[in-house]
Amino acid sequence: MKRNVKIKNALISVSDKTNLNKLLSFLNKKKINIISSGGTFKEIKKLGFKCQEVSKYTKFNEMLDGRVKTLHPKVHAGILNDRSNKKHKREMAKKKFKDIDLIVVNFYPFQKVVTNTKNPKQIIENIDIGGPTMVRAAAKNFKNVSIVTNRNDYKSLIKELETFKGKTSLKFRELMSSKAFGLTAYYDAMIANWFNKKLKIEFPERKTIFGRKLQKLRYGENPHQQSSIYVSDYDDKRLSFNQIHGKELSYNNYNDMFASLEILNSLKKNSGTVIIKHANPCGVSENKVPLISFKNAYASDPVSAFGGVIACNYIIKKKLAKRINKNFFEVIIGNGFDLDALNILKKKKNTRIINSINYKEKNSLNFIFHNKSFLLQESDDLILNNKNLKIVSKKKPTKKQLKDLIFAFNVCKNIKSNAIVLVKNETTIGIGSGQPSRLDSCEIAVNKAKQFLPDNLKGSVAASDAFFPFPDGVEALIKVGVKAIIQPGGSIRDDEIIAAADEHGIAMVFTGMRHFRH
Repeated sequence: MKRNVKIKNALISVSDKTNLNKLLSFLNKKKINIISSGGTFKEIKKLGFKCQEVSKYTKFNEMLDGRVKTLHPKVHAGILNDRSNKKHKREMAKKKFKDIDLIVVNFYPFQKVVTNTKNPKQIIENIDIGGPTMVRAAAKNFKNVSIVTNRNDYKSLIKELETFKGKTSLKFRELMSSKAFGLTAYYDAMIANWFNKKLKIEFPERKTIFGRKLQKLRYGENPHQQSSIYVSDYDDKRLSFNQIHGKELSYNNYNDMFASLEILNSLKKNSGTVIIKHANPCGVSENKVPLISFKNAYASDPVSAFGGVIACNYIIKKKLAKRINKNFFEVIIGNGFDLDALNILKKKKNTRIINSINYKEKNSLNFIFHNKSFLLQESDDLILNNKNLKIVSKKKPTKKQLKDLIFAFNVCKNIKSNAIVLVKNETTIGIGSGQPSRLDSCEIAVNKAKQFLPDNLKGSVAASDAFFPFPDGVEALIKVGVKAIIQPGGSIRDDEIIAAADEHGIAMVFTGMRHFRH
């Protein structure tokens, strides 16, 4: 197998023409013949470089409004022939076809078009056929052909040709081929996804997962694990929030941020504050006054809040910034920041400051991967309101209790099961999560409240993400002063649970909606 391959002829066809001038200058210097088509041909001529149009090269004019340009045996034989195969050589010589040694191609901007229009005709015409076909052909024949699909790799190509005196190494060609097949898979997956959305198919026969690498992270959950963050769907450039200060975000930072924003989406009415640690909330609060919202959320568990992520659905201003800076947070997320607040928060050079002003809740699917299989389900985006409730106890909740119950249940759905949330005045006062026993979660929530906000236990409410299998959990909550409980219901012992509530004169509300989060 040839290790280094001389580049004599190149075919260039790019939708994204960024940095094309630099590449052409180098190829021209190396006296490499260039073939091109359509808009790329016009651009090359405009830049003042020699170029042969594909239709002149193939002696076959473009047809079908440009749908057929490069789909010609002279092009694909030039790409696909095995230079070490004598039969291939004879066939190429007989047809007087040239070898094409370099393919520089990127595709029609399907993702951009889909994002900006709903016109099916325009979308369909931006499904590239000729480009992916050439890319796949070149990538398959990496032994003989170099394929470049990303403008960011032009520098690597130039360096390669300089290093090896107009040739490319096998290592380079294999790397570029790997990237090329990754691109075609990504591109096809986006198109399949568009069809599935159009046809409202959430669980297709074949599910493709696609994303563009946004950034390599320092490490994963632990230092011995590598990780990167990818953006998916049609937004291949950025996330829907942006970092404006601080150290690079880590895997754990992103994980906690996603968890905090998910909870924040459940808080719609007032200023909401979420404090997250290890993807679980340690404090959540809603209040008309942002400063009070923060103080209440922080008071829920100030010990766990240390080094956590704080997320706010409001603009962070000077007074609040001063209060936040009294404590240590890894990440601060705000729905905007005023200038004074930013100047204060930036005094801590390592604190990551995130502007979420462009963040929008999206319906999505959740994956759980195991070995070579994965589970796929819809996101749990149901938000409880008064219409879903069924009061099953003799005692009815007050209006204030009802507000707290709904708040508690909406927070509860974002907490690892089994989950129990204690609330007073639309603020968490104790959270128990991730326990195999619901009673254990009750006791953890109660102990948290006793540790930090013992005076708030009396008259508080509780939420459970699933039904109580036995009365013991309910009794443990009633014992410390809980006056109303919200839960899905559905246990074979519901009658016993309701009887326990009635015996102690507390309100109990069923939602008929479970929120397991394993």
